Amino acid sequence: MNRSIKRAAVLGSGVMGAGIAAHLANVGIPTIMLDIVPKELTDKEKKQGLTLEDSIVRNRISESSKKGLLKQKPSPLTSKNNLDLIETGNMEDDMHRLEEADWIIEVVVERLDIKQKVFESVDQYRKAGSIVSSNTSGISVENMKDGRSEDFRKHFLGTHFFNPPRYLKLLEIIPTADTDKGVLQFMKQFGENVLGKGVVEAKDTPNFIANRIGTYGLLVTVREMVQGGYSVGEVDSVTGPMIGRPKSATFRTLDVVGLDTFLHVAKNVYDQVEGEEQQVFDPPAFMKTMQEKGWLGSKTGQGFFFKQRGSQGSSILEINPETLEYEERKKLKTKATEAAKQEKGSKRKLKTLISAKGDRAGDLIWNIVQPVLVYAAELTGEIADDIPSIDDAMKWGFGWEIGPFEMWDAIGLKESVTRMKEEGHTIPGWIEDMISNGHDSFYQQENGTVYYYHNGEYVQRSFNEKEIHLGRLKEQKGVIKKNKGASLIDIGDGVALLEFHSQNNAIGVDIMQMVEYAIEEVQHNYEGLVIGNQAKNFCVGANLAMILMEAQDYNFVEIDMVIKKFQQAMMKIKYSEKPVVAAPFGMTLGGGAEIILPSSAIQASSESYIGLVEAGVGLIPGGGGNKELYLKHLRNIPKGVDIDLQKVANDVFQKIATAQVSTSAEEAKESGFLDQMDAISVNGDHVIHDAKQKVLGLARAGYQPPKRTTFPVVGEAGYATMLLGAKTMGFGGYASDHDIKIAQKLAFVLAGGNIPQHSYVDEDYLLDLEREAFLSLVGEPKTQQRMQHMLMKGKPLRN
Repeated sequence: MNRSIKRAAVLGSGVMGAGIAAHLANVGIPTIMLDIVPKELTDKEKKQGLTLEDSIVRNRISESSKKGLLKQKPSPLTSKNNLDLIETGNMEDDMHRLEEADWIIEVVVERLDIKQKVFESVDQYRKAGSIVSSNTSGISVENMKDGRSEDFRKHFLGTHFFNPPRYLKLLEIIPTADTDKGVLQFMKQFGENVLGKGVVEAKDTPNFIANRIGTYGLLVTVREMVQGGYSVGEVDSVTGPMIGRPKSATFRTLDVVGLDTFLHVAKNVYDQVEGEEQQVFDPPAFMKTMQEKGWLGSKTGQGFFFKQRGSQGSSILEINPETLEYEERKKLKTKATEAAKQEKGSKRKLKTLISAKGDRAGDLIWNIVQPVLVYAAELTGEIADDIPSIDDAMKWGFGWEIGPFEMWDAIGLKESVTRMKEEGHTIPGWIEDMISNGHDSFYQQENGTVYYYHNGEYVQRSFNEKEIHLGRLKEQKGVIKKNKGASLIDIGDGVALLEFHSQNNAIGVDIMQMVEYAIEEVQHNYEGLVIGNQAKNFCVGANLAMILMEAQDYNFVEIDMVIKKFQQAMMKIKYSEKPVVAAPFGMTLGGGAEIILPSSAIQASSESYIGLVEAGVGLIPGGGGNKELYLKHLRNIPKGVDIDLQKVANDVFQKIATAQVSTSAEEAKESGFLDQMDAISVNGDHVIHDAKQKVLGLARAGYQPPKRTTFPVVGEAGYATMLLGAKTMGFGGYASDHDIKIAQKLAFVLAGGNIPQHSYVDEDYLLDLEREAFLSLVGEPKTQQRMQHMLMKGKPLRN
């Protein structure tokens, strides 16, 4: 049957319930969020003369949670306007409204008896065929459906979101014995294509997949810290990016999650397992004492780390597990850590560390990774059907770059198993059989096709048809042309893709050359071009180090040539005879934004953070960004509406002068970085596929490049208005003298220089002004100080 989810209901408005409701609103699904009825009036309600029978009181909990979404950071909403899609109510007066919902999600307290009582009520009010799910993090989904109707049981399953739902990709789906296979398949596709999630099917076991292995790994790390005499800070210094884990590493992650939450998850497994496994899930005494003292992490102001403020600024202290006193934070620095830093990629870094026997850091990593690998192998078949599900769950739920079985391949299966046996560890039988049959890796890749080991043989892995993996594609087809900074790739159906792969995807001359080549090649041999990549961020700007070096050598002729080449490349994108669709994601800043703005259309990942941020390094955009953002704002004005040119100029001026960055693609659309031609992909893994389809759609519609025209500017009078605004900020202490100098140059460019108000200018004229302003600023000592600070510290300097 054809299914769709047009309306949803969330039962429970706590942190997770409200977060799920927000995410549903983010993807455009109207949602009603219900919670319990308060049993007591607040003092404010008493003063207002309200009673427990007033609707404003009865809906207080869910309404308060809804309002709280606006205060949370990072925001669970991709746009504040999405809040309008969330209605509130309570679970006594409004349960009849469940008949409106196509999907009902339970997110109440983690107690089986309470959940069963809620589902008894749901069964009375839901419409036949509606999907019902529990967001439980560990209670048996199978037991929740006891006593329910046949239609309920067929349409019931677990849907375990990770917190916060907007940002964490993993969605574990847990079917029961009665779940209809069509419902399960629909929810998998819905989770990926509509909710933008990475979906894995988990079995109904304690804590499912990611929390089971993740919690085990964290507790093994704590155990090794205590037994090996390491400090909290030392452990965190090597269990983060050095081994492919998030920057928050181990203990900073626990501070963010909350010690109470973590201990609850650990106890959930402890209560349901036995023997040696149960011992691991029994946290050490010092963690229990921390919980008793209320030292739970970020939400209580102290946990494993404590931020101490003093006259010389702030410093981060770490807790001593033995004394429970805070001490200066330490880092682990050994020959192995220094060697690992020289390696490229998490797999090579991990292998370097683990190979360093007798090294204090190497031994630590081996002693915390080895048990996790064995544990994941022991649980294969029990918590999930296959190894990719386990690897994906850890990557999407815990932010690991590589999952347990990918780690095992990276360090060498045979070598590591030999070492484990020498140390007296027991290896799961299926791993022994695998090796004895001549198989030495869990994954194989041949001509871009991925295979994984399963029940004695290698099975081809299937992917969502909307996932285009550039690495595998290049292995299959090679590249059309490449240089150090970029590659041109054939992604099929007559569409080419320009991929950046310079360091940090910084734009240099090599990328500019490839832009020009790509446009020429596509014009003759392809339907259109996608500009995209699959790095950490789309592009964080131009090659700042190169520009600073040339400026310090007073080589302004070279800088002028490079900036002019950048401008010319962007104009080729804009006036390409074939459609060019940019596919930004993550950080799309400075020069990255300048690349997407002139494209025929933008297909942005929902989590795109777009902004012209050059003011932060003492500059203004030099590749045409000022002009393109101004023109995009003009295009966004509806036909028939009188244009207030000064208002447009002021708006663009403020965004660039203050280095405004959107916190989502939806917000970028609201702030004018995206327009009506542009679209958003909720699932970031689908953005290149969607951009390709957009290229083909434009081509089939008979795409014509824009015509070169002139456009109005505000001139001298408008320049004075913008500059007055900047100086007012200076008088208020919000802008330094150098900020005002940058603003002055920016205002001059946007105004069109010293010309009468409402004069018409062409693009080349504005580009010349932009380049001149850029060159004058790059020679300023304070600008160079800002550039130097950004390169060294990774954050802007206010001077």
